[in-house]
Amino acid sequence: MSATSYSGVVSQTKLLGSNLNCSTHRRFPTSCSLSEGSQDLEKSTSQMFLSSCSSTSDKRNGMLGRSRHCSPIEKRNPVGQTFCSVGVCTHSGVDVESNLHATEERVGVLLLNLGGPDTLDDVQPFLFNLFADPDIIRLPRLFRFLQKPLAKLISVFRAPKSKEGYAAIGGGSPLRKITDEQADALKMALKAKNMPVNVYVGMRYWYPFTEEAIQQIKRDRITRLVVLPLYPQFSISTTGSSIRVMQNIFREDDYLSRLPVSIIKSWYQREGYIKSMADLIEKELASFSKPEEVMIFFSAHGVPVSYVENAGDPYKDQMEECIYLIMQELKARGTFNEHTLAFQSRVGPVQWLKPYTDEVLVELGQKGVKSLLAVPVSFVSEHIETLEEIDMEYKELALESGIENWGRVPALGCTSSFIMDLADAVIEALPSATAMSTSRNTSEAVDQDPMRYVIKMFFGSILAFVLLLSPKMLVAFRNKLF
Repeated sequence: MSATSYSGVVSQTKLLGSNLNCSTHRRFPTSCSLSEGSQDLEKSTSQMFLSSCSSTSDKRNGMLGRSRHCSPIEKRNPVGQTFCSVGVCTHSGVDVESNLHATEERVGVLLLNLGGPDTLDDVQPFLFNLFADPDIIRLPRLFRFLQKPLAKLISVFRAPKSKEGYAAIGGGSPLRKITDEQADALKMALKAKNMPVNVYVGMRYWYPFTEEAIQQIKRDRITRLVVLPLYPQFSISTTGSSIRVMQNIFREDDYLSRLPVSIIKSWYQREGYIKSMADLIEKELASFSKPEEVMIFFSAHGVPVSYVENAGDPYKDQMEECIYLIMQELKARGTFNEHTLAFQSRVGPVQWLKPYTDEVLVELGQKGVKSLLAVPVSFVSEHIETLEEIDMEYKELALESGIENWGRVPALGCTSSFIMDLADAVIEALPSATAMSTSRNTSEAVDQDPMRYVIKMFFGSILAFVLLLSPKMLVAFRNKLF
């Protein structure tokens, strides 16, 4: 299956107005059209993309303008320069027309997302791909050869429960369809700004895989590429994982290693994104009989605490800052509701970012909160964690805990102001594109040492036998993880 792409050739860049028209399907996903005129991530990865902008078909098994909010952890940078902070780089506004001498350049935009199973039969292999990612389950280097066996074990155990969740939302994830619609809307938004591009969709754990999209980029002979992860905040386990995949592929390919690339590593602080989120929240608040009494409940996807404390993941800081910026925008509009942030979707026995969404919902009910508006802040597309986990599981828990009035803000999807801001982000990022570094880091070189590999295999196999083949350990593992 080929990667999704939308083609075009750049001529010159002029900013024009445009209008997006979106029609709703299912509950929240939208179909869009546009008319013209209206740290330890891995240190080497962070270093390799220092100048980046912050902003094969094999089946596997199993923003409104250029202005932006500036946070306490970053500085406003002079026009045309790149400033990096907290491992994330942002590019300021530039005179695009004077920098893009792109009369015959073929410019590509690669949208990165998680991916999801299309059918119930895809659930187990999708879970295998997810847990086989060393950025999802971070094993000690000595035991990384156990990554795939462990992923197989977990995916087999978790598949039945996960299938129930996907069955409840129609038998598969809508993520691919929605991401394709966002890609098409972004392509039209850029075309309206007189900047035709190829837009590609690359999923990390299911079709069309990131690897497929990159191969299509190569076949199309793209001469300049902007990478836009559809995650507002950076995390090792999302944007970081996809960057690692890109690094590996580009390093081994002569054409790709010389391709100028600009990576928008995070964009949660962009004014277009903040205002789009505030618009959706205001709209949903208006549906309550007493909007001023509603608790705004931000629910974000969690990550293990070790990612933040040991690996330097900026996700928690960026998420907290994102909530601050959204609430500041709401206050500027005269909305002064109370709010709180919690983290969902934890898996396994390790400690994840707190507070946990399910526990906070119970506590709010006990404190007498009667009206609550859930805001899925780390998601820009509807998928199982919004449609099933929030809309079904958490709603039921909230009502059982004493909350009487429940509402939920839809994901941004193809919201016109959001798509236009992403288009502006692409235009701003393009001039800073540079070729990726192709150097191999020290830890990877060590992994190629045959003697070290033999030693790891020997001692690792002994530990695998003790841990995975012992019935008592297996039962304990299953009870803890599931």
